[in-house]
Amino acid sequence: MPTTRPKSAMAPSGATAGRAVRFLRVGGRPGNRCREAWRAWVLSLGLLTTLVGSAAMAQTQPPPANVISLSATAAMEVPSDWLTVVYATTREGTDAAEVQSQLKQALDMALAEARKVAKPGELEVRTGGFSMFPRYAPKVVGITGWQGRVELITEGRDTAAISKLSGRIQGLTIARVGFSLSRQAREKVEAEVTAQAIDRFRANAEAVSKQFGFGGYSVREVSVGSDAPYSGLQMPVMRSQAMNASVAVEALPVEAGKTTVTAQVSGTVQMK
Repeated sequence: MPTTRPKSAMAPSGATAGRAVRFLRVGGRPGNRCREAWRAWVLSLGLLTTLVGSAAMAQTQPPPANVISLSATAAMEVPSDWLTVVYATTREGTDAAEVQSQLKQALDMALAEARKVAKPGELEVRTGGFSMFPRYAPKVVGITGWQGRVELITEGRDTAAISKLSGRIQGLTIARVGFSLSRQAREKVEAEVTAQAIDRFRANAEAVSKQFGFGGYSVREVSVGSDAPYSGLQMPVMRSQAMNASVAVEALPVEAGKTTVTAQVSGTVQMK
């Protein structure tokens, strides 16, 4: 009588065996993950070996020969075309809100007068600092009062209008006056001066290379910079509040003078 083999002991069918084979071949299975991890480790090891070798070569290579450091400068004196006048006033009192209110009133009055003649680029108006500080007295605990300060700034290329406006500003006194270059004039002059400094750097590099017996040179590193310092004149407060109360105040006399714009070029060249 034939015996029946249990299903658990029976050999897998062809379809089942095919699925098992595909299970081993499809990516993402345990065997493939091991191979991918091994491949990533080998690549990392190769990259590390390359970096170590490059660092060792950099340490053993001698420094470049026939390299010199040079610098050159150029300067140009141009008329200052931007006038800045800073107005300011201070107020004191025991009540901080009252002091702030007085400063605001003084600033509003000066702004209203300045805005009448404001013109972009020619006469520009903007507010400056606004500060409040507590006051203390010896042998007194706590704050005894407040002191505040406010600023108004007028600036531009129309020096005649700006100086004339100073005679009409009420409630604020002149704190500082200064001349400088406008943005347009600064950019134009800086471009010219920088070109001169670069030409001088090249000429120096060529001359020095020939003096050392070389036929030419190549630039290795170079830095270029320019500077146009502010040529302002610091002025003390010249007019009292009593004088400001009078409308008949003369315009502020000003003289522009000149501003020196400089450019620097420095770097290293390889003589060859």
